[in-house]
Amino acid sequence: MSVDLWQRGCERLAAELPEQQFNTWIRPLPAADVSDGDAGGAVVSLRVPNRFKLDWIRSQYAGRIEDVLSELAGKPIRLELSLAPRETLPPRALAAAGQRPAVGAAAAGAWLHQVLPAAAPDPQAGRPPLNGAARSVPALAAAAATRQKLNPALTFDTLVAGRANQMARTAALHVAGAPGVMYNPLFVYGGVGLGKTHLVHAVGNALLKDRPDARVLYLHAEQFISDVVKNYQRKTFDELKAKYHSLDLLLIDDVQFFAGKERSQEEFFNAFEALLAKRAHIIMTSDTYPKGLVDIDERLTSRFDAGLTVAIEPPELEMRVAILIKKAVAEGTEMPEDVAFFIAKNVRANVRELEGALRKVLAYSRFSQKEININLAREALKDLLSIQNRQISVENIQKMVADFYKIKVADMYSKKRPASIARPRQIAMYLAKELTQKSLPEIGELFGGRDHTTVLHAVRKIGGERGKSTELNQQLHVLEQTLKG
Repeated sequence: MSVDLWQRGCERLAAELPEQQFNTWIRPLPAADVSDGDAGGAVVSLRVPNRFKLDWIRSQYAGRIEDVLSELAGKPIRLELSLAPRETLPPRALAAAGQRPAVGAAAAGAWLHQVLPAAAPDPQAGRPPLNGAARSVPALAAAAATRQKLNPALTFDTLVAGRANQMARTAALHVAGAPGVMYNPLFVYGGVGLGKTHLVHAVGNALLKDRPDARVLYLHAEQFISDVVKNYQRKTFDELKAKYHSLDLLLIDDVQFFAGKERSQEEFFNAFEALLAKRAHIIMTSDTYPKGLVDIDERLTSRFDAGLTVAIEPPELEMRVAILIKKAVAEGTEMPEDVAFFIAKNVRANVRELEGALRKVLAYSRFSQKEININLAREALKDLLSIQNRQISVENIQKMVADFYKIKVADMYSKKRPASIARPRQIAMYLAKELTQKSLPEIGELFGGRDHTTVLHAVRKIGGERGKSTELNQQLHVLEQTLKG
């Protein structure tokens, strides 16, 4: 009964949730146990492989799981989540958690002895070295050199947390606290200016604060390509291996730049395998998810997808406001909340544009020696606002969306209703409401004389789905970025 109920519940959730979410969080879970509860109900006990997964399922999916199981069972179901003892986890759940099956202390010790070099005392308060090897003076010097690549200002403390980066930030904190243990590699993707680089720097800075002798390197993928070219010309690939294969933490930005660079991909694959074999950690960022990368060897993309893949999404309004207020404080200025809301409503694309708008407002205030208010912000950002209002029209949106989804612009006004046309039309209506000052009736008129209630339905539908579907959110973000130039 319990296995059957859980299986039917999983089948229902698979149909309701985006495929990536279901495969990441629900599919790997072991079968739940069902026992009698109070008042004729039942308790479903579910053991989860690690604390991060437990917290995420509790906050994001527990309510929906209870609703589905209650409906299928015909009685109230209460979900109880707990951490599974490591030795009892099924191999599938262990694999999903990035762990090896535990087979007893002696066997575990033997396995560690095989994959790790002999440990030597660490000068740091009795902590074992990250990779089990004592640091020589040259190694410590190399560690100090790699730190210069990190920006000390980019930390978890200076990163504004919100729904848009919640999952990525939580995973990054776990990596910083226990590198090489799980979520390896960690693959973070999202559009430009959303904080991917800030996040990876924060992990590196947190690890170095905890373990100053750690060998940490941050670089852009183009720098790795440059290193490969240089060493290829000089035929000094041993130097390349010495630089990258000895790290404890590799942070690499924009791996999509490896596209078409076959030799660089080969060398990165070698470094990737060497680092994973010694339980070093790798964090990568990209503008798209692993399977969306083009002209990159499948061996690499499958490795990228083998750990944990998380998205950073465009910040919602409240998060944009919080970012502006926090950045203003860092600049030594207090930002009135109404002004922060005004800026946040007009600058939606990404954090980088928000920071640029904030700098303009602060500079305008200082130069004019006027206090910061909405009128001053409107004056300071008039060029940005006029460009937005001039460039983004409903007609531009219709053309852009039609091109993106490969339909005719005329389909935006037509009465045709197949999903291949109706869906892009709803997306265009949503973007028209988000990016222009047009009213619902005005938008409806521009979409073939449709009623304003049709536009309202489209706006609510796409807005609701955006929060649940990473794929749709990515598509909308690309369209918004393109429309804003």
